This record gives sequence, C-alpha cells and structure tokens, in this order.
Amino acid sequence: MNSTIKEFISEFCGTFIMILLGTGVVAMAVLFNGSKGGYENITWAWGFAVMFGIYVGTYSGAHLNPAVTFGLAITKRFAWKKVPHYMFAQLLGAFFASAIVYGNYYSLIHQVDPQLANTAGIFTTFPEIKSNLLVGFIDQVLGTFVLLYLILASVNHLTKNKVQFLIPIVIAFLVVTIGMCFGGLHGYAINPARDFGPRLMVTIMGFSNNGLTDGSFIFLVPIIGPLLGGALGAMAYDKSIDKL
Repeated sequence: MNSTIKEFISEFCGTFIMILLGTGVVAMAVLFNGSKGGYENITWAWGFAVMFGIYVGTYSGAHLNPAVTFGLAITKRFAWKKVPHYMFAQLLGAFFASAIVYGNYYSLIHQVDPQLANTAGIFTTFPEIKSNLLVGFIDQVLGTFVLLYLILASVNHLTKNKVQFLIPIVIAFLVVTIGMCFGGLHGYAINPARDFGPRLMVTIMGFSNNGLTDGSFIFLVPIIGPLLGGALGAMAYDKSIDKL
C-alpha cells in the first residue's frame, strides 16, 4: 500500500470518527429536546471528538480539516501535491459519518420532523442571523484564524518541551474553547469538510432546509470563511510568534 493511499485512509478514518461523535452529540441534544444535554455537552463532545479523530488519523498528521491542510500548505509546511487527496478524504469521511448518524437516529428524526424541514442542523451549520450572511462569514474567518494560530503555537510549544503526546488533548481544549466563545453565530464549523460533507448527505436524503439547494447560499459561508481564516491564522503566526 503506497503512502498516498495510507494518508487517504488515515484522513478518512480520523475525520469519520470526529464527525461521527460530533454530529452524534448534536443529535442527542436536538432530538431529545435538551433532556439529554445542551450546548455545553455539544462543545465538550466536539472537543473530545477532535481528540479521538487525531488519534485515529495519526499516520497522515490528522489534519481532519481542509482549512488546516490549506493553511499548512500556504505556509509551506505541507506539500501542495497532497492537498487534493487529503481534502477529498476529509470530505468523504464527514459524509459517511453523518450518514451513519442519520441511520442510527432515523426513526426519531422522522418522528420529530416528518417533513425533514427543521432538523438538518443536527448535521450541518446554519447562521443565527439569516438575513446577513456576512456576519456568519466574519465569524467563521475569526474562529478558524484562532484555530490555526493556536494549533501552530501549541504544537510548537509542546514540541519544544518534548511533550508531543499532549497535542491531541490541547487541541481538544482549543476546539471546546472556540465553541464556547464563537459557537453561536454560525455553529463554529471552522472546517469546510465538517460542514459540506454532512450538508451533501442531508441534501441527498431529502432535507429541505439544507442550505445547499434552497437558494440561500448558506453552504458557501463555512467553506470560504474557514479556508480564508485558516490561511490568515497560519500566516499571522509565521509573521509574529514564529519570528521571535
């Protein structure tokens, strides 16, 4: 098995686990009307989902996020030739993980939302201020800027101190923090694959409020925003702390 295939499998499986657990906790919160946990559960579980995804995706470096892959490539930390198969693996992993969660909660989803008109948010993200997508876009740029800047800072610090085993745990806490600080305006996707893979799934499965085919163009926000924010975060780190 050549390295490209191994990297693809690693990114696919790592992203799969992350999205399986991440969308699973949102399903618990939404479908049980808060009786099985609320927003704090979501933020903590997403953090742990990222941590376990990193453990699974160790072989490929566990990017699990096109914004991470793009940010590393644009700052010359990652080979551009690997970007396509990393991003495709991440997208597929997110798609299939969300499909599994949909299958697991199929009966309850259709009981709560028979017309599939209100529950796509279990799997994908939507703006709080629907009349102004720019607000969500800025939020996604900011959240992903923070993500990349602090990933690089954390990895650098932990590597210098020879405690690299803490990297997945620290990144988990970073994701929890971003969720608690910037999760309200657009669901803190901060990851194009995390959002678009499940969005494709709900569209195929017939959810009407999908943000993809309903003419709202919502799907563009968590794609363009994180890619831009991730690149800016990585470049800002290079121009600031990395130069000290």
